[in-house]
Amino acid sequence: MCQEEKRVKSFGERWRAPYACDPANSRGRLFPTDTSPTRSEFQRDRDRIIHSSAFRRLKHKTQVFVYHEGDHYRTRLTHTIEVAQISRAIARSLGLDEDLAEALALSHDLGHTPFGHSGEDALNRCLKSYGGFDHNAQALSIVTRLENHYAEHDGLNLTWETLEGLVKHNGPLLNKDGTPTERYKVSGIPQLILDYNKQQDLWLDTYASGEAQAAAIADDIAYNTHDIDDGLRAGLFELDELREIPLLNALLDEIDSRYPDLSTERRGHELTRRLITRFVEDVVRESDLNLAALNPKSADDIRHASKTQVTFSAEMHAADQAIKGFLYPHMYRHERVMSVRKDAENIVESLFRHYMEHEGDMPEEWQVQTQDMPQKALQVANYIAGMTDRYAILAYQRLFGSVPSLR
Repeated sequence: MCQEEKRVKSFGERWRAPYACDPANSRGRLFPTDTSPTRSEFQRDRDRIIHSSAFRRLKHKTQVFVYHEGDHYRTRLTHTIEVAQISRAIARSLGLDEDLAEALALSHDLGHTPFGHSGEDALNRCLKSYGGFDHNAQALSIVTRLENHYAEHDGLNLTWETLEGLVKHNGPLLNKDGTPTERYKVSGIPQLILDYNKQQDLWLDTYASGEAQAAAIADDIAYNTHDIDDGLRAGLFELDELREIPLLNALLDEIDSRYPDLSTERRGHELTRRLITRFVEDVVRESDLNLAALNPKSADDIRHASKTQVTFSAEMHAADQAIKGFLYPHMYRHERVMSVRKDAENIVESLFRHYMEHEGDMPEEWQVQTQDMPQKALQVANYIAGMTDRYAILAYQRLFGSVPSLR
């Protein structure tokens, strides 16, 4: 057996459940390419995402705090790395393809704007007359069209499985009768997704793969734990205020019983560490039960199931909701955060209005020179959505002569 054949064979040596996505049997890429002698198709997807410009920009896109608030707060990049680690752990335990789960985790936030959800809300208002803004649709647009690293095609030319998971990691977009699911009942499915789906059918009326479901729940776990950590670091709430949540109260009791003299900082880190462990172990245990009941023989059996298979238990779901319920008023709507949000939204909306009226102030490669307002608005939104926090602040300062304090 030649060395190349040995390398290809090694891809299958890791345990893989029958319901896992198999890179050797991928539904392929929109633009066919030769296989790699050293990497599986899903490994190649992961690597293409890591080497993309959009991925690098995540370093200076924030979650809740603006980039200059401090070096220890999460950015989109650090959050994405944490999601990737958790998704790999869940995928490994369930016999899913770790590389696909990682690729989906690494790509799930590519479509986010500067300034976190503040920027997204502002851009959504700016595009209200043109279908609104959706970060999942934007991520699809980035990996299929806006990245331009390849000589032969636009986009990253990812596999069908990665694109499907990117679009559907939160569940189906269509009901079986062709109507939008609850999430899109009011706004409708983003046109960007519908347009791409005409080129490559992503099965919008089914669930995504188990790997995509693992990445989605890993996102929830990472969000909860790192927002607790960041909120404590910022002084938005005190550690013992978290005792109103039964799970966190029990974890703090465990910590205080074993380490009665622990400093407040170490106590907080120990809480988030244990919380991640409890979440992951619960997901693996509950998902094992779900999968045993479904008894899937293929990845498509998970796609065609009647519900999500990679889930929290009912008890842990309640804990997840309780944590979100605590963080909403104590962190996301804290007066300090809301003040920053208002300034950030003003930056995004002002930039949008200016570029719509003065297209020539955008870089030449972003100018479309068209009187078609929807097309122009979409291009302006693409440009702004790709900005980092600091790039947006500098652009605003250059155009308007000053910048909000964002503090």
